[in-house]
Amino acid sequence: MNPRMARGEAKSSGEGNGAPTEHLLALRGFSKSFGPVRALHEVDFEVDSGEIVALVGDNGAGKSTLIKAIDGVQPPDSGEAYFDGKKVRITSPQAAEGLGIATVFQDLALCDNLDVVANLFLGKERVDGVAVHVLDEVEMEQRSQKLLSDLSVTTLGSVRTEVGSLSGGQRQSVAIARTLIGQPKVVLFDEPTAALGVAQTAQVLALVKRLKDEGLGIVMISHNLEDVFQVADRIIVLRLGERVATFDREQSTPEQVVGAITGADTAEMRRLEEDAESRKQDQE
Repeated sequence: MNPRMARGEAKSSGEGNGAPTEHLLALRGFSKSFGPVRALHEVDFEVDSGEIVALVGDNGAGKSTLIKAIDGVQPPDSGEAYFDGKKVRITSPQAAEGLGIATVFQDLALCDNLDVVANLFLGKERVDGVAVHVLDEVEMEQRSQKLLSDLSVTTLGSVRTEVGSLSGGQRQSVAIARTLIGQPKVVLFDEPTAALGVAQTAQVLALVKRLKDEGLGIVMISHNLEDVFQVADRIIVLRLGERVATFDREQSTPEQVVGAITGADTAEMRRLEEDAESRKQDQE
């Protein structure tokens, strides 16, 4: 077991794992309130290239608020962000996209009456060189086929199939593929396997792992700890708007993560942390 209490860590240390600039994406002291409701309180967060970080917590813990702050949909009231070694300001979705941050929200935001190609390029349509700006359908179709092939998405059939006729797993695959049109470095997922069957869930999780293998930093909100323990490298727990624990997936169990989510084992985690610090000081 390797839980680490996030509160009390030096904000410049990035969990004792180097300065914020050493991470692909690092947040320091993010806070966000909605009137009297404190959604986030001085939250630190980090994800590296080729890493999957699962963000877990009960309803109202602040997970979606943190994702929206990273994506620029709801910028924080205070805090600092670092991306690719530089301090940045993420004040809008456009700013996030410009940095290389893409988001797949739970509702997917797909247009059911459009085909796969149109959904992949919606808002980023390719045009030919003529003054009238005729859409370059051939190039978009070819790029769509290559992108889906590179991701090993083979269940869609034709890329001219209307998205409304696809299954939940296929729709999720289209939404994921769409984020890659802009060649992001970080992809945020909000409940990517919600309401999916067993086979569809396996398909989506395999796709998420392929993105990791391509060197992208992945942040995944999920209530399903079975999914989390299949793909995550680290698990960060939020509770009541605060980061309360971090787990190395290989050195922890779902029961320990549940304990951190509910607060049931907070005292035990503090004791373990103090013991580890004491041993470190003895060695020094």
